[in-house]
Amino acid sequence: MAEVRLLNVTKKFHNTTAVEKVNLTVKDKEFLVLVGPSGCGKSTTLRMIAGLEEVSAGDIFIGDGKVNEVPAKDRDIAMVFQNYALYPHINVYKNMAFGLRLRKFRKDEIEARVFEAAKILGIEELLGRKPKELSGGQRQRVAMGRAIVRKPRVFLFDEPLSNLDAKLRVQMREELAKLHERLQTTIIYVTHDQIEAMTLANRIVIMDQGKIMQMGEPMDVYNEPDNLFVASFIGSPAMNFLEGRVVEEGSSLFIMTEGHKLVIPKKSRKRLLRAENREAILGIRPEHIYDSKLKAPFPNAERIRATVDVIEPVGAEVILLSSFGSSRLTACVEPQTEAKLHAQIEFLVDMNRIHLFDKETKNAY
Repeated sequence: MAEVRLLNVTKKFHNTTAVEKVNLTVKDKEFLVLVGPSGCGKSTTLRMIAGLEEVSAGDIFIGDGKVNEVPAKDRDIAMVFQNYALYPHINVYKNMAFGLRLRKFRKDEIEARVFEAAKILGIEELLGRKPKELSGGQRQRVAMGRAIVRKPRVFLFDEPLSNLDAKLRVQMREELAKLHERLQTTIIYVTHDQIEAMTLANRIVIMDQGKIMQMGEPMDVYNEPDNLFVASFIGSPAMNFLEGRVVEEGSSLFIMTEGHKLVIPKKSRKRLLRAENREAILGIRPEHIYDSKLKAPFPNAERIRATVDVIEPVGAEVILLSSFGSSRLTACVEPQTEAKLHAQIEFLVDMNRIHLFDKETKNAY
């Protein structure tokens, strides 16, 4: 059993609280990703699980055992770091075998484990090379291999792909997903890259200022963010936010924003009725805003006009950065758009996909 539990875990550095009362259960064989901006506490949380940082308060369990006082080397975990942490003076085989030799494994067992891990990662031909002779992606595979040979109960990854170029990051994401499927081991993975989080995780945990802001399956978090921070962090390009006010007229509910009166769909009316006559922040993702010349009108679509400030063709789509009253508006539209710089454009906004947040608490309605 490789379940990991954190109960009210807190970490303080002098007068600074880096992690505050984190409660989290990582299920056996789960791939869980901690994601958030720099300084949010995700790496500190991982290091406390690893035993590299002491817990200021709270308890950490791995399996059935409390590990607060257990040294890192005895926690039956393996950690892969951002900077690979390979020994430069010895070859790949010896790097991968090093931890097993320290634990007094038999020579034949070490050899079997190293060759098995090398085969899984496709690095058999690299075993005789030294780290300086390897590319960044190859070094990262070696670092993962060194963890795999341990056959730990839990793998911990601390931003392992951040030193790689964009193309290699995509390739390594695929490798990590396959690795988890093959090994069926609990993985806790830290990243600031929300694309990595969305594509790799069974569940993601979004952190900010040492606290968990939301946790759940990636698409659930994307579709139903609990608060303004999560909504702004998950999704690329980022969600648009427009300040407004919710008003009721007869049997209809509207949000007034930038001089426009946008109708809130009937199916959302009951959920959003408590926002009536309150200041609110309307959230709409760029992919839910369409060029009206390329998209036929559809139920609950509202028309708005904006002025195009920047046009960014990125291949499969065009990103339009526009001025909408005093607000900025980003839309991802089809590459056939005829949008012109500094000209007006009519958008269709899918009101079925809007998010509404309380202006004061920043929580979702």
